[in-house]
Amino acid sequence: MKKILLTGGMGFFCSRFYEKYKNEYQILALGKQELDVTNKDKVFNIFSDFKPDYVIHAAAIASTDFCNKNPHIARKINVEGSVNVAEVSNKVGAKLLFISTEQVFNGNTELGPYKEDDTPIPNTVYGQNKLEAEELLKEIIEELWILRFSWLFGMAERNMGMASNILWDTITSLIKGEKIYASPNEFRGMTYVYDMIDNIVKVFDIPYGTYHIGSTNDMSRYDVVKHILIELGLENRVEEILINDEEKYKDNPRDLRLNTDKISKYGIVFPTTKEAISNCLREYRMR
Repeated sequence: MKKILLTGGMGFFCSRFYEKYKNEYQILALGKQELDVTNKDKVFNIFSDFKPDYVIHAAAIASTDFCNKNPHIARKINVEGSVNVAEVSNKVGAKLLFISTEQVFNGNTELGPYKEDDTPIPNTVYGQNKLEAEELLKEIIEELWILRFSWLFGMAERNMGMASNILWDTITSLIKGEKIYASPNEFRGMTYVYDMIDNIVKVFDIPYGTYHIGSTNDMSRYDVVKHILIELGLENRVEEILINDEEKYKDNPRDLRLNTDKISKYGIVFPTTKEAISNCLREYRMR
């Protein structure tokens, strides 16, 4: 049985990954309490004892606001911590899968979808951290996959990590009776977390390199929220609930969509965001 070590093991993605594959792989899922990635000696000791075949490095501070306000802390974890994980993975002979982000394109002015060889221009500390880590890791370890994720979504589940996402945030606003503001000038891929989990182990069988991965999406954020409301049976209340925030990104549309043609050639394909939202709600018997 192959061994997988997960950093950020208690998070939104990794906690669900563990439950999905705990009987197919020997998995060590470590949260920040168990593994401080900035402590290289501790990283080495844990990796040496477990001897993973694969390391999925998901540990990061992903809050844009926190990173912008605390750049030194963010870089220590997001960059220096990633370097430690890469160096130790290389020493123990583990293959490394590094989870990066669409946010590396947050400062680009041309419209997406972006290909892997397009020049990223991050304008947030988090995006800058991830891009810097990508470049450093490529110099440290050859057995490396860099996956730039699109925004993950999913439902809250018992004893699972959670993160802000388009579907659950919409449902939460409905529960609270709040209006929902969404821009027609924002475009990004949004991927059902379980679609990502189903596909990510397939990456172990493709060549090393940088890949864009996740669902494609041609709908604006406004249209995505509208689709969610309609799928929930609230089509007659869309105008009451959903506010078309036309001013946001009016002068500079935000487009973080990723072109996933490269990874699709290896049979790693996803439903569109629209299809994935419908599938998720169907799974939870909400449509």
